[in-house]
Parts: sequence; C-alpha cells; structure tokens
Amino acid sequence: MCTDVPALVEAIRSLAVRGAPLLGLAGAYGIALAAARGFDVDEAAESLAHARPTAVNLAYGVRRAVAAYHAALREDADDAQAAAAALAEARVLHREDAEASERMAAHGQVLLEELLPAGGHRILTHCNTGALVSGGEGTALAVVKSVHRAGQLRRLWVDETRPLLQGARLTAYEAARAGMAYTLLADNAAGSLFAAGEVDAVLMGADRIAADGSVANKVGSYPLAVLARYHHVPFVVVAPTTTLDPATPDGAAIEVEQRPGHEVTDITIPYVPLPGQEAGTGVPVAPLGTQAHNPAFDVTPPELVTAIVTEDGVISPVTADGIAELWARSRSGNGMMSI
Repeated sequence: MCTDVPALVEAIRSLAVRGAPLLGLAGAYGIALAAARGFDVDEAAESLAHARPTAVNLAYGVRRAVAAYHAALREDADDAQAAAAALAEARVLHREDAEASERMAAHGQVLLEELLPAGGHRILTHCNTGALVSGGEGTALAVVKSVHRAGQLRRLWVDETRPLLQGARLTAYEAARAGMAYTLLADNAAGSLFAAGEVDAVLMGADRIAADGSVANKVGSYPLAVLARYHHVPFVVVAPTTTLDPATPDGAAIEVEQRPGHEVTDITIPYVPLPGQEAGTGVPVAPLGTQAHNPAFDVTPPELVTAIVTEDGVISPVTADGIAELWARSRSGNGMMSI
C-alpha cells in the first residue's frame, strides 16, 4: 500500500504499478493523495509525471488531477475541498478508463471478425494488457477476452516477455482465470510459431503513440511486428486515445526508458528463498561486471501496424492524418472513426 507520493513513485519505477492506463490512474490518485496529506501538489506532480518517461498516460492522469485541484482553489475552495476535487477527478478518469476498455474490446472484436472471417482465432500477445493494468478489462487482452466469450478464441499464445516476465506472471494468470486455451512460450520461440502458420493475429498494447503512428510498447514488440509483416499476419495495437501523443512527431522522438542492468544479468525468484539469500533476491546468470542493454520499450513504425484500435474507433491504415483526425474527434467527443 502506498501511503505517500515517494512510495507511489517507487512503486511505479519498480513496476509494482505498471501498464499505460493504470499509470494514468496512479498519477491522478497520487495527486489526490498528495493533496489530502497536505504535501506540495505541484512538487508531487513533477515527481510522478517523470517516474516512467515513455508512458504518456502517467503525465496525462497527473495533469487531469492537478487541473481539478487548482480549479477548486481558484474558486475559493479550502485545502480539503481542493483535495476532494482532485480525488473526484481521479475517479472520473477511472470510470472513463473502464468505459474505454469496454469499447476497445467491442471495436477490436469486430476488426478481428473482418480480418479473420473464418473464426477460431490463434492470437499472439506480448507483455500484459489486461485488467491488472486498467480500470476495466484492459486493452489488447480485453479484446482477447471478448473474442473468447464469443467462442472464437482457438488459442492464446503468451510471450513470457523477458526480462521481467510480465506475460508468464500476469497474462498467463489472467488467461487461466478467464478459462482461455492459452500456451506460454519463450519470446524467441515466436518465429517458429509464425513459420508453422500457428498465428492468425498479433495483439499488443502501447505506452505511447506518436503523431505519425509510431508505437512504443514493451521491448520485443518490434521484432514481432517484423515477423507478422513477413508472414502476412495482422499486427494490431489496442490503446486508449490517452496514449496518443500528438506532441511527439515520430518514433525517433520517443524517449525510451532504460532499465537497470541487473534485470537482465540476474533472475529474480519472487517467493523462493535460497540458502543465504532472502526471498525475492536476484540470482546472477551472467559473469560479475557484465554490462547489459535493457531498454524497457521499442518502437514499431506505422507501416508495420495493421490497425490501431481505440475506444473511439479504429485507424487503418495507420497514418499521421488518421492519428490527427482521431485525436481531434476524441477531444471533441463527436462520433467515431472506423476502417
């Protein structure tokens, strides 16, 4: 439990709290927490907004709650009332995220029916994009759950998602709870699945989508997009419009977070204590002093993305004009865009 903003920032940085939509909610609730405890809200906002630099939703949630807090103060609210306004805004954002999740699932299911009319979908997913990262059922995994409930999911292929195993630890857990037919695989086994014709579609989430449609997502996503294009398999990104970032012109402008090297050189065994070690410590698998390249994300260019599914519709093909139109529609709240 996070009782102050520094604890929440550490939870975000350590990935105890992770996933684009959930980071937005954490940012908003973090501002409400800071206000309720009498801390400097603007200082808390600065700290929270930069806890995970690639994930645009985090800063979005922070801005929403801060704006509500200051608006209340301008209307002569006292500190307690301003804190209540920030909390109310966080709860609105929470509700909006749950509703967005439901609409993304519906749009994504329709898209898959159009792309794969034969049904019996075999879907490959990477990282974790379900209820554990959302106010609702998630993004890409929400689509998978909708397909599963419709009786159209033949198999969910779950990438383990090195180095922190979000697929093995989280997506497999959610798939099992939902009663899906799923199979876990090592990340580097995906190519053999494509070559064998065992993948009908790839579904991913996103942490930031640039103005040109470039998509930053968990590292390992870009190689899957390349494999999907070579094997003529749809590569679909599912993300709320809050993940769109028109201020970032293209993929090269996306700041990619670099994670600590020990996540690669060590393997963490969460609950099994080893002799002389506490539970949850890392077990080295590389020689002492080994340097590690450990980006949290990679960037997939728009030409490799078949479609982007949002709560306000689907963009396909993925172009800068399509992103701009969807952004304008989502800000005005008028209508939906479809393929």
